[in-house]
Amino acid sequence: MTISFFRFDGLFARLWAFAQMGLARPALRRHPNVGFWHLLGTGSGEGFTPLPNTGVYAILATWPNLNAARAAGATQPFARYHRRASEAWTLTLTPTTARGQWSRETPFTVVAAAAKGCGPVVALTRASIRARSLWHFWSRAPAISRMIGTNSDVIFKAGLGEHPFASQITFSIWPDAGRMAAFARDPAGPHQQAIDAVRRGGWFSEELYARFAITAQSGSWGGAETRVAEHLRPT
Repeated sequence: MTISFFRFDGLFARLWAFAQMGLARPALRRHPNVGFWHLLGTGSGEGFTPLPNTGVYAILATWPNLNAARAAGATQPFARYHRRASEAWTLTLTPTTARGQWSRETPFTVVAAAAKGCGPVVALTRASIRARSLWHFWSRAPAISRMIGTNSDVIFKAGLGEHPFASQITFSIWPDAGRMAAFARDPAGPHQQAIDAVRRGGWFSEELYARFAITAQSGSWGGAETRVAEHLRPT
């Protein structure tokens, strides 16, 4: 799998990027190698908010093999995004655990051997929120956003969305599985409390939880790529 982040500066570049949420779909549908894919917007602030960041977009895609993933950047629509973006960063990821569905699909094929390695852990969660539960979900989000925003263990974080309010994705990179679990499972923390509330109230109509190892990266993202590289280096 790859996830590519693109930053756009200036009004016209941002308008172009927003339009691509619809216009880039045909190129992805026709792409000979792409499997599961989504065009994604991002949240403002720490990312985990319903307010959009009009300058940052992402493309998530799965590929049949590593060579196809590496070659994707030179194909459409990725090449157009790279030409327009002021900054771009692509992570090539190998799924180590995955459960649940996304749009009634099971998009990630787990590679068990990748879980044995050391290095950064990528956490991705995706949920479709029931209409009756929107207020309950978003009332919890600010506390989680503040907590993850001040956590020095987080290498990178982003809140992503397919549709405003109703379909939300959290994407974060941690130095290792232990520090990620310490944040997620703290019984007194807002994240675990929100998960407990989700289970009690049945807020989600669909859920997916996945973890990945980082296979490769290219480009830059405000220094995040350097922090990832530091943790990828063998000790």
